[in-house]
Amino acid sequence: EMLEALKALSTFFVENSLRTRRNLRGDIERRSLAINEEFVHIFKQVKEELESINEDVQAMSSCCEDMSSRLKAAKEQTQDLIVKTTKLQAENQRLEMKAQVADTFIAKFQLTPDEMNLLRGTKDEPITEDFFKALGRVKQIHDDVKILLRTNQQRAGLEIMEQMALLQETSYERLYRWTQNECRTLTQESCDISPVLAQAMEALQDRPVLYKYTLDEFGTARRSAVVRGFIDALTRGGLGGTPRPIEMHSHDPLRYVGDMLAWLHQATASEKEHLEAMLKLVTIQGSVEENIQEVVGHITEGVCRPLKVRIEQVIVAEPGAVLLYKISNLLKFYHHTISGIVGNSAATLLTTIEEMHLLSKKIFFNSLSLHASKLMDKVELPPPDLGPSSALNQTLNLLREVLASHDSSVVPLDARQADFVQVLSCVLDPLLQMCTMSASNLGTADMATFMVNSLYMMKTTLALFEFTDKRVEMLQFQIEAHLDTLINEQASYVLTRAGLSYIYNSVQQHKPEQGPLSNLPSMDSVSLKVAMAQFDRYLSAPDSLLMSQLNFLLSATVKEQIIKQSTELVCRAYSELYAAVMDPPNEYKDPETILHRSPHQVQALLS
Repeated sequence: EMLEALKALSTFFVENSLRTRRNLRGDIERRSLAINEEFVHIFKQVKEELESINEDVQAMSSCCEDMSSRLKAAKEQTQDLIVKTTKLQAENQRLEMKAQVADTFIAKFQLTPDEMNLLRGTKDEPITEDFFKALGRVKQIHDDVKILLRTNQQRAGLEIMEQMALLQETSYERLYRWTQNECRTLTQESCDISPVLAQAMEALQDRPVLYKYTLDEFGTARRSAVVRGFIDALTRGGLGGTPRPIEMHSHDPLRYVGDMLAWLHQATASEKEHLEAMLKLVTIQGSVEENIQEVVGHITEGVCRPLKVRIEQVIVAEPGAVLLYKISNLLKFYHHTISGIVGNSAATLLTTIEEMHLLSKKIFFNSLSLHASKLMDKVELPPPDLGPSSALNQTLNLLREVLASHDSSVVPLDARQADFVQVLSCVLDPLLQMCTMSASNLGTADMATFMVNSLYMMKTTLALFEFTDKRVEMLQFQIEAHLDTLINEQASYVLTRAGLSYIYNSVQQHKPEQGPLSNLPSMDSVSLKVAMAQFDRYLSAPDSLLMSQLNFLLSATVKEQIIKQSTELVCRAYSELYAAVMDPPNEYKDPETILHRSPHQVQALLS
């Protein structure tokens, strides 16, 4: 405090003199007085300001009290209004919620005016994509409204369901009428199925009766178009004359029948494609294919009568066995092909083709049987060269043509094989019988030669074709049987001409109890030497002793086989003779001088 006092004193006590020290007390008092006066003056201003503030606060307080009382009074007056306003706001929110629910309900369970107009349109208005969208909405509403029936809103649900059901029936009736009219316009030979028609069939599948009636209408329209197209193809041809009318080829039975069946095959495939395009959106399980096959059967039924009449005319005219067989195969092929397209539901068409196939097949086999009976009626004698008769050659030529057409046909393999067996039985059995009867009055060698030649011709004819293995094998067995005859005849011919026939027979028939072989007549050494001299001449020129019949054989291989095997028989006979002469009990002296060649040497010379 002292320091503070001195510091304050230093501010005005600047000169330390006697005078100033004497006057220091007075100066301090005067300074203190001045400070107090200044303090009083300042506090007086503060007091005045505080009094002013106090007055303002008092005024504000009174004003606030006044406002508070006025607000209290106003509050008492507006309390009812506030309550009413609060109630109205709550009611407003509740009504807005109801309106939103109602809008959502209407949007979910009612159609727009535009949709109603689309579904109830006039008869002449076309069906568009928007119609199917609206119809889809109706179906969706009809399904969704079932939810209401499980709530307290059953009455509304029933009313909406009834309304949608009526609207659905109206829509389906209009759609059916439009689809029916569309189908009736599809009478051109080629028709385009619009996407809208495919959608219409998709929608109508929910109404099986209308769906079936529409398919019937389509089938009727297309049936008349196909019949008209078939008649035009027969009589008028294509546009501008190309292709030419089918009936212009009626002089060529195979082409005539083939063109008709080809046109029908193409038409059947086209009609199936049209139906597939129309029903591509239909999802009835397993029913679409049945519908397609049934309608295609109905469409093609109309052409059965004109087709049958024309093919019958061709067949009954009997153009010849080969042509009949080709026509039969052609009919069988198209029956198989068309049934592959439409299954077995096109019963009338397939039945017609099958009937014509059976008729042509029947007349074909009748023709073959007639030919065979003519062979048996007038059996020719074998020609001088013992070769095949003219009747055999003609019949084999016919058979060759039939089998060639059979091989080139496009009928399934199993059906061809069954036909083949029947054809071969019908032709070969009478041929074999004819050859046997023809040769019945010939000698053994002539008969065998004639039969070998005839059988060889049959075998070489059949060997060129499939499914003939069993018949070829059977013919080969018969050839071998006749070859055995020729081999034995040739061996006997050689033994007789070479002077060994009697000697060989004596050796074979000799028994020990008869005594020595040399004691038998013509079996002595001299006789044997004479015979062996003759046999040596044969050995020097084996080809000089051939039956004339062997030169008539058509097959060089067969001829060589006969010569070879008959030579083996001769060698075997010589071996038996050699063994008997060399056998001591037969009492031949110096047997080596009688038979100076061993069996091996003879075999070597002849081979």
